[in-house]
Amino acid sequence: MEGTVTGDDGLARPPWASNDPLLREYYDTEWGLPVRDEQGLYERISLEGFQAGLSWATILRKRPAFREAFHSFQPDAVAAYTDADVERLLQNPGIVRNRLKIRAAIGNARATIALRDQGGLVDFVWQYQPPATPEPATHADIPTQSVESAALSKALRKHGFSFVGPTTMFALMEAIGMVDTHLLHSHRRGSSGIWPQGQNS
Repeated sequence: MEGTVTGDDGLARPPWASNDPLLREYYDTEWGLPVRDEQGLYERISLEGFQAGLSWATILRKRPAFREAFHSFQPDAVAAYTDADVERLLQNPGIVRNRLKIRAAIGNARATIALRDQGGLVDFVWQYQPPATPEPATHADIPTQSVESAALSKALRKHGFSFVGPTTMFALMEAIGMVDTHLLHSHRRGSSGIWPQGQNS
């Protein structure tokens, strides 16, 4: 895949964010910006898990229904879900109806609560921020996982999380600004405030 595509507004974006209005809005306003609150980070981990094997566009379109079905991803609320809630969710056409993924979201909520005794989910995840970030010119230059995403995956699994593989965790790190994989010529490169544009450390 080539580098950036210049939109009708004159702004350069990667191909995946250049056509679909929903993806463009997400890319321009949300993707790659730091997420440092427990509820927001738990939601991102949950949605990345649901995304496995599907397109992100599918998850983004279903996000309002996910939020309604999962109490806005409040960990304490989801952690209290019972088998009856699992069956309820499996009947909800607005979300991804996958029993394993639904159970993972509930289990991950409980694991999120358990981490509060050790400083909380946010500090736990952010300690895996790498010392440098990729500088991709094209989509082909973007890795799908890293040493840090593999370490984060292993650590989360040890604490009871599931659907948190190394590739899924690298996608999370991209989404929450822990790494900046905006293409070098994108208008969003460096927008996280963590990785200044054109600077790798």
